Amino acid sequence: MKFKIFFSIAFLTIGSLFSQTVQSPSEFLGYEIGSRFTRHHKVVDYFKYVSNTLTNVKLEKYGETNEHRPLYLSYISSQENIDDLENIRKSNLSQTGIIDGNSVNKKAIVWLSYNVHGNEASSTESSMLTIYELVTNKKDWLKNTVIIMDPCVNPDGRDRYVNWYNQVKSTPFDVDQDAKEHHEPWPGGRPNHYLFDLNRDWAWATQVESQQRIKMYNKWMPHVHVDFHEQGINSPYYFAPAAAPFHEVITEWQTEFQTQVGKNHASYFDKEGWLYFTKESFDLLYPSYGDTYPIYMGAIGMTYEQAGHGRAGLGIDTNEGEVLTLKARATHHMTTGLSTVEISSKNAEKLNTEFKKFFKNNNSDYKSFVLKNDNDDKTDRLKSLLDKHEIKYEFANSGSVKGYNYSTQKEEKFTTSKGDLIIHTDQPKGTMVQVLFEPKAKLVDSLTYDITAWSLPYAYGFNAVASKTKVSSTTNTTAQSITNSIDKSAYAYIAKWNTIKDATFLAAILKENMTPRFAEKSFSLEGNSYEKGTLVILRNDNRIANFDDKLLEIANNNNRKIQAVSTGFVDTGLDFGSASVKPIKKQRVALLSGDGTSSLSFGEVWYFFEQELKYPLTVINSDYFSRTDFSNYDVIILPDGRYGSVLNQNTLDKLSTFTRSGGTLITIGGALNSFADKKGFSLKRKKSKEETTESNLTPYANQERKSIGNLITGAIFKSKVDATHPLAFGYTEEYFSLKLSGSTFNYLENGGNVAYFEKGTKNISGYAGSKAVKNVPESLLFGEEKMGSGSIIYMVDNPLFRSFWDNGKLFVANAVFLLNSDNLK
Repeated sequence: MKFKIFFSIAFLTIGSLFSQTVQSPSEFLGYEIGSRFTRHHKVVDYFKYVSNTLTNVKLEKYGETNEHRPLYLSYISSQENIDDLENIRKSNLSQTGIIDGNSVNKKAIVWLSYNVHGNEASSTESSMLTIYELVTNKKDWLKNTVIIMDPCVNPDGRDRYVNWYNQVKSTPFDVDQDAKEHHEPWPGGRPNHYLFDLNRDWAWATQVESQQRIKMYNKWMPHVHVDFHEQGINSPYYFAPAAAPFHEVITEWQTEFQTQVGKNHASYFDKEGWLYFTKESFDLLYPSYGDTYPIYMGAIGMTYEQAGHGRAGLGIDTNEGEVLTLKARATHHMTTGLSTVEISSKNAEKLNTEFKKFFKNNNSDYKSFVLKNDNDDKTDRLKSLLDKHEIKYEFANSGSVKGYNYSTQKEEKFTTSKGDLIIHTDQPKGTMVQVLFEPKAKLVDSLTYDITAWSLPYAYGFNAVASKTKVSSTTNTTAQSITNSIDKSAYAYIAKWNTIKDATFLAAILKENMTPRFAEKSFSLEGNSYEKGTLVILRNDNRIANFDDKLLEIANNNNRKIQAVSTGFVDTGLDFGSASVKPIKKQRVALLSGDGTSSLSFGEVWYFFEQELKYPLTVINSDYFSRTDFSNYDVIILPDGRYGSVLNQNTLDKLSTFTRSGGTLITIGGALNSFADKKGFSLKRKKSKEETTESNLTPYANQERKSIGNLITGAIFKSKVDATHPLAFGYTEEYFSLKLSGSTFNYLENGGNVAYFEKGTKNISGYAGSKAVKNVPESLLFGEEKMGSGSIIYMVDNPLFRSFWDNGKLFVANAVFLLNSDNLK
C-alpha cells in the first residue's frame, strides 16, 4: 500500500490560492497537522476560531459527554445560506412530512461525522483540514450546499487514546510494529466513557452522546451522511459503494449515488496512486450504524475506512514495507470528505428530489405493528426510545386484528385492548419503523458485519403482531398517574416486581439502608393479587426515623406504586413471616475489569449499575483479582471475556470458597469457558453430534463462506423459562434471547436450568449457521449451580448486550438482589 503524499493533489494547493482571512490549522495550532495528535480542546479551539473569524461558518454546542467534554456542530455554507439557515432546515423537513409546508428545498445538506471511535483518530485531524479547504478554496460548492461537521463524535475516547499515546511515544516516533506506542492497553480508546461502541448505538441511543446527536440529526435530516473510520494498518482505503447484504428497503437511488460517490473518490485516489477498495466487508443491514441509520432515514449513508486504527500512532511500518503516517491518513480522509461535498453539490437537485420520494413509505409489507400493553413500564420504555427518534405511535381500540404473531411465528388473530401500542409504517419515518419492528430482516447474503436480528418486540419482551393491513387506532390514551399515600399504622407496604424500573426502586430502598423482602410464592391480600417476586417492606424490619415518609419519597421519585396493608396474614399463599418471604440485604457488588475482560461487556454492566439501577459497585482489575479478599463482597460479576490467565486454579478455588460461603458469582458469555468441564463445577460444554475428521476439500474461494456454518451472528431463539425460580421472577414461561455465538452448554445436572432451549429449537430471526444451529436444542441459556450456601449463575447469552436488549435486564437484577440475599453477612 502506497502512502507517499504527492502535494500536487488539487485539494492541497497552497500559496496564493489560500485566503489570508483565516489561518490554516497548522498556523493556528503551531504545528503541522499529522506531526502530533491534537487534543480535543484544541480541536474545539480551532473550530471556534474559524466561526468567530468567518461569518459564513456557524458553531453550535449540542451537548456534553460523561466526562464533560463539549460536543459541537459546525455549519459551513455560503453567506446567503447561513443567513437563511433556519428556513433551509424547515424547507428540508417539509419535504419529509415531519413538519407542514410546501417549500421547495434546492440545497444539498451534507453531514460529516468524525472520530466516533476514539482511537481512529486521524479523522478529527482531517476535519480541521477539511473545514479550512471548504472556506478557502471550495467556496463555489457552498452556494448550493450546507455542510454540517461534527469534528469529534467521541471526545472521551479520543482523549483517552491521545493522552496515552503522548505519554508513551518515542521521539522521534518509532515505526516498529512491536514498539509500545503501537499497543494500546485495555480498554483502548475506541469506546466512550462507559466503553460503549458509539457506532453501534445510533438506533438504540443508550449513550448520552448518541441521544444528543440524534436530537440534532432529526432536527436536520441530511441528504448525505459520512462516518469516518479507520481499520487495520495493512488495509487500503475503503469507500462506497458498500457490500451486500443491503436491506430490502434501501432504494435504487441510494445504491446508485453511492457508486457515483465512489467513482468521484476514485478519480482523486487514482491520480495519486493510492490504493482503495469498494463493495467488500462493510454491508448495509444492521440499523444502528452511522451509515445505516441515516440510510433508513432517507439519506445516502456511507462509511469511509482509512488504514491505521489505534496501532498506527504517528507512523508505523506496514507489512508491505511502507510507513503509514498520520499525515497521510488525515490527507486521505480530507480527500474523501471534500470529494463527498463536491459530488453532492453537483447533484443537489437530484438529492432533494430522491430524498422527498423516500418518504412516501408505500412499499412496506406490514402496515401496523401492534404491541400488547400488559406492562406500563415496558411500554413507557419503548415509547421513550421512539420519542428519541421522533417516531409516532398511537393506541389501539378494543377489538381484534390478524397478523404475524411474534410469539408463535404464525398468522393469527390477536385481541387488542385500549392502551395497546400501535406503530404504523404510514408516517414520515415509516421506513425506519419497518426496519426496527419487522419480525425478521431478509438476508440476501449470510456474510455480514454484525448481528442479523434486532426486532424491537423481541428486544423489549412484547406480545405483538405485525399486520399487513392498517389497524385502527387513536392518538390519545389516558395516562394512569401513580399516587401514593402513607399509612403510619400500616403493617407493611407492597410493590410489584416485573420490570427494571422496579429493580431501580429496590436499589434506592437498599441505598437508604432499608430492608425489603420478596415473596417466593404468589399471594393475595385485602382484595389484591400479587405475583412471585413482589416486594414486601415490613415496618418491623425498618425501625428507622420517618420510615413512611422516606419510603413515600423514594416511591414517588421512582414513580412506583406502593400499597399499604394492615396485616401480614394473607388470604391465599404464605404469610409475611414465612421463610419464603425472604429479606433482601444490601448487596456489596464487585465487577471484574482489565485484561482478559471484554471492555464492551464490562461497560454494559458498569453502565447498567450506574445509569439504570443507580446502585454502587466496586470495579476490580484483573491484575490483582487473584489477591482480592472476596469475602468483602456478596456478588462478583465476571463479564464476557477470555480468562485463561486470570482465572487460574488457585483463583477458581478462591471463587468456589466465596460461593460456598454464601456469595453469588455471575458469569456472562465467554466467562463460562473458565468453568466448563472443570472439576468442582457442573457446567459442561455441549459436544457436536457431527464430529468429523474428513479432509477439507472445500475450494479456497469457498472456505470463508463454509466457515460461517459454525457461527451464529446475532440471531433470536425462543427459550423455555422456569418462572418459579427467583432468577426468572417477573418473566413468563418463554423468553426470546439474542444469541451471539455458537457456544452451547448441556443442561445442568446439579443445578437449576432456569432458561433453556428445548428439543427442536430453531432460530426465529437472524442468521445461524447450519452446523451451529443444530447444537442449540437441549442446551442451557441461564442456570444456577448451588454451591454451599451460595451459587454460580451461568448466563450463556449476554442479557445486557449493547443495553438495547431491554427484556434481559431483569435477569441480572434478579441474580444480584434475589439470590442468596438473605444470607447472613
